Amino acid sequence: MTYKRNCVKVTRSILLLVAGWLFSLSAGAQSNFSSKLIGVGVVVADIDRALDFYVNGIGMVKTGSFTINEEFGKRSGLTNGVATNVTVLKLENSPEANEWKLMSFGKKAAHPMPKVIQDDTGMQYITINVKSLKPIIERLTKQNVAFLGTTPTPLNKNAHFVLVQDPDGNFVELIGPLE
Repeated sequence: MTYKRNCVKVTRSILLLVAGWLFSLSAGAQSNFSSKLIGVGVVVADIDRALDFYVNGIGMVKTGSFTINEEFGKRSGLTNGVATNVTVLKLENSPEANEWKLMSFGKKAAHPMPKVIQDDTGMQYITINVKSLKPIIERLTKQNVAFLGTTPTPLNKNAHFVLVQDPDGNFVELIGPLE
């Protein structure tokens, strides 16, 4: 009887060790990232128009900038040797905020501007959750930004949905209470 109990204890211990090992493998797969943030680079036709939209309309803040020089652009494969300046925007000036990086090469897109998200492939929209839609709607209205669909659209008793496009056609979803 003692032998049987010891076998059960050993079996349980082995099962616990295997379960712990499997858990550590699955946790390790997610821990390969050095940051939980994603930075998005957006090429725009007119940097001043884009900055006006995102800073003065949406309410993002400029948190920095940097230059990609010709040599790095070519060596890295980013620009084939064309230099560009990158302006970094965030929803708030915080290390925990994602980066929205704008850059321009001074030319318009080679494809037509999408009217709805299914008109193209790739990244089509971003979602920004806000504390109040009212000030953003007021700022965008002053900028003559077109609101898409029948917005603001109620999602529930506490949140509404507003959809607009930036000057280059990227869709921006704004979600939050009206007030």
